[in-house]
Amino acid sequence: MMIALCWLALIGLFALATWFGKRLGLIAIVSQLLLGTFALPLLLYWSTPLGVGAEQLLAPGWLKPLYGIAFSLLLAHILSDVIDLDLQAASLKIALPSFFVPFFCGLACALWLLPPLDSLTAIAIGLLFALTAIPVLFLYLQDLAYPAARTRTLMQAAILMDLLCWSIFALAQGSRDPSSLAWPLLAAASPLLLRLLGLRHAVLNGSLFLALLLLLQQMGYNVLVFGIAYLLLAAGLRLPLRLPLPAKAFTALQTWLAVPLILAYGLLQIDWHGLAADFGFTATQFIALLALPAISKLAGSWLGLSWAAGGLELSQSKWRESILLNTRGLTEIVFLNLLLHQQVISTQLYFALMLMGLLCTLLPATLRRSTNLEAKSRYEVS
Repeated sequence: MMIALCWLALIGLFALATWFGKRLGLIAIVSQLLLGTFALPLLLYWSTPLGVGAEQLLAPGWLKPLYGIAFSLLLAHILSDVIDLDLQAASLKIALPSFFVPFFCGLACALWLLPPLDSLTAIAIGLLFALTAIPVLFLYLQDLAYPAARTRTLMQAAILMDLLCWSIFALAQGSRDPSSLAWPLLAAASPLLLRLLGLRHAVLNGSLFLALLLLLQQMGYNVLVFGIAYLLLAAGLRLPLRLPLPAKAFTALQTWLAVPLILAYGLLQIDWHGLAADFGFTATQFIALLALPAISKLAGSWLGLSWAAGGLELSQSKWRESILLNTRGLTEIVFLNLLLHQQVISTQLYFALMLMGLLCTLLPATLRRSTNLEAKSRYEVS
């Protein structure tokens, strides 16, 4: 009972931050990230809620399944909104440099700046440099009232980058355990069965997708590869899909439960007292882990946006969209949690990259809503 009360207290802190941020004109995700980046780590370092430690808070058997459900619901909703669109050449042009420039920068950082690491850890660091968070980018674009056509282009680019990220990691990990890649891809072929059986009901397709996503997540498989492959195949077969969850119910679940749970769960993985006693990085290494991912991602995104636009001229819109594509957010936190649980990365590396991800995700909050006027004039399709 005490553990449950502590979790309610943590979720309540996020609710309070969300309410207070709304009064200041901030969207919910920005308020929650500010709490998760600055206030919550201090709380976990100086004291623990009601005298209960992080290990005890993470111990309940119901917590990990609940965490998995929260992320799966969030991912399913965002992907189902954007994946059923025809792939645009502009999205591919944006995605390739935006992914590979930071990816190779991350590999170089892992091999030359950090202590000796195995190949899987080095690849994971490169992927964390390159990742763009689909859900939070979508929320930022909504808050900026971005034109629908441009939103589709940027979201497709983000999906391609995340697909590359999770697929490369799955292949690297799959060399040790081929089933970790085979089962998600096999499950993603389910739309073929629906097509053969003549089942074209949108809610049935959406229910099957969500059920398989939840099942694979609980089993520890690569749910993003499954989700994107499933929805791409369903779109190719022209099977309608609608999740069995009302929009208002999802919004409330996301704001008040899913996002706070994912953030709190990630931060509780860190031993803050042990980290303070033995950080494990020099000042140069720590600064590199904070700065290089953002610099390389901004550069890669700017090159991609320039390639898609057909010119390398500087413009406010390119830098604004580069900042948006630098969003890390919840997807990176989940990826970090996965790497930590599998002992691919250390606690010190987990903390540094989580801090980097949170700071990068807060950068788009500096964009002004009024900048959407320029975007509308350039990208709106009548």
